[in-house]
Amino acid sequence: MVQPTSTPSAPALTPQFCFSTATLRDFLRVSRSAIDDTITQNLNALVTPSRAGFDPSSTTQRAPRPLSRQIDPSACQEFKDQVLFPSWQARSQVLSYCALVATSPDPDDPEAAIREAEKQKDRERVVNERLDPYSARFFPREPRTEQLASVIRMEQGVENIVRTRTWGIVGERCGSDGRTWEQALGEWRRDKHLPLA
Repeated sequence: MVQPTSTPSAPALTPQFCFSTATLRDFLRVSRSAIDDTITQNLNALVTPSRAGFDPSSTTQRAPRPLSRQIDPSACQEFKDQVLFPSWQARSQVLSYCALVATSPDPDDPEAAIREAEKQKDRERVVNERLDPYSARFFPREPRTEQLASVIRMEQGVENIVRTRTWGIVGERCGSDGRTWEQALGEWRRDKHLPLA
């Protein structure tokens, strides 16, 4: 039986969680470090130890064993079904939800009044580029939905890279069936009747 790696539970999905980008990034970082960043160690834990007991000759110098030993297919499948895919699903749900928040109107934006005041000041500004060539420059504050959208796009790119790397290692150690991680995760979601994020 697979010993589940300690993965962070999915957070309560609220707009406040998403707009707290430090908290959002912390959840993603901790989830990735628990599973994907330590994928080799997680897979090594699946290798069944020798049943023959200790062999003193095993400490003598001999040819090194290959580092990437194949793992029992049923243990690999159990690891993917119970640890890897649920972790990916939790992160997908967070990213999908926060992407939706980033594209929705934000009536609670605390800086909306400040941005509106800055826009009004900018309309009233007298620009004399001969006296100050930089006076025409105005950098309005970005709404927090746009800031969140930028964070989500970046994190989705990181997620794609992390999953591709992890899936490659899983394929080396467990044997590849030719599916991409997207296909394998999609099939797992269908089997579990989960939404295709």
